[in-house]
Amino acid sequence: MKRLILLAVATVFFALQLAVGTAAAIELPPEVRTVKLNEQGDTALLELTQVKKGKRLFVDTCAQCHAQGVTKTNPNVGLSPEALSGALPPRDNIVNLIDYLNNPTTYDGEIEISEFHPSIKSADIFPEMRNLSEEDLYAISGHILLMPKVKGPAWGGPKSLR
Repeated sequence: MKRLILLAVATVFFALQLAVGTAAAIELPPEVRTVKLNEQGDTALLELTQVKKGKRLFVDTCAQCHAQGVTKTNPNVGLSPEALSGALPPRDNIVNLIDYLNNPTTYDGEIEISEFHPSIKSADIFPEMRNLSEEDLYAISGHILLMPKVKGPAWGGPKSLR
């Protein structure tokens, strides 16, 4: 009997988690889901499916080194809007983030670092990148740009804000 009650409680808990997780993306209004597309200032409205997919892919592929938008290997260079816009070229838009995920360079854009940072170019070294399509990279990039609007300064900010 005790097992049955525990099973029922666990089932209700997981059902609620699924409902809350699904509702979270639905509750994001279009103005929050609108992110910078390119350096020219064009914007892109992320579809709800892209928001969900971007979060899932980021967690699966990127979060082990970029939890909460902070770079574990160099906390001074995170995924905050300020840090992304300061890179060369600026990484504060989908087009340039996708470019980075295909062929990463140092923050100043001078040195190619695909042997150190997961990328499509280095998918033989970083297997988590092997099956990612351009659509997947778009969703991940959208997630990175969306999170500061959702989490505020806690995304990519100092540890004290998380």
